[in-house]
Amino acid sequence: MAPREGIRLNKRLAELGLCSRREADEWIARGWVLVDGQVAHMGQPVLPDAQIKVLPQATSAQDERATFLLHKPVGYVSGQPEDGHEAAVVLLQPGNRWKDDRSPRRFTPAQFKGLAPAGRLDIDSTGLLVLTQDGRVARALIGEDSGVEKEYLVRVVWAPNGPQGPGVVEQDVQAVVPAECLARLRHGLSLDDQPLKPAQVDWLNPEQLRFVLTEGKKRQIRRMCEAVGLHVVGLKRVRIGNVLLGKLPQGQWRYLLPGETF
Repeated sequence: MAPREGIRLNKRLAELGLCSRREADEWIARGWVLVDGQVAHMGQPVLPDAQIKVLPQATSAQDERATFLLHKPVGYVSGQPEDGHEAAVVLLQPGNRWKDDRSPRRFTPAQFKGLAPAGRLDIDSTGLLVLTQDGRVARALIGEDSGVEKEYLVRVVWAPNGPQGPGVVEQDVQAVVPAECLARLRHGLSLDDQPLKPAQVDWLNPEQLRFVLTEGKKRQIRRMCEAVGLHVVGLKRVRIGNVLLGKLPQGQWRYLLPGETF
């Protein structure tokens, strides 16, 4: 009988939804993970039926990790600064904390360690941006198997020959857009030679569409609209999973509350 193959322990911990691989490596290095009753070591392979135990110190450290919900304005990039534009993380200052934030957490500089955006929101878009130290949150939102919905309000004009070409319609756009365009937005488009997953797309009013996606390719909604003759003039993300942007003012932030999940 051929020997069974194992997978790396950090990958197994991430698959179980306990943490990110980076967090797993930190826990293993600190001796906070046991495999079949023995302290685990870095790079250790484990079999599917291995008994894995995470010590309380690991979950306590994880609970201290912060997740910020930011209403990103236009002009800021989600990740690293580029082309003279600042990263959205610079807005995470005590003075920008929403006065109605109900979290009891106290803001500390330690909350910037390992902080990263869990998903992108392009420079010309506004709305809900999540920045987190928590590998569980990052995996839920941007992991390979993530299916979390993201909802957007998208203001469009009809521009079958491009936004600078003839035939642009800015008002009562819904009346001139062929029904098949909406059908293609919902399912049937490809980007970067890959078919897109089905999307929910509906008119909210004659100039605004509501998109619900479960993926997040670069500038996806703008490119989808261009493919069917529409041009986006305003885009705002209002929901990620179960978490709403709500009344959070632009440029301000709050903490993810203990009972909130994506």
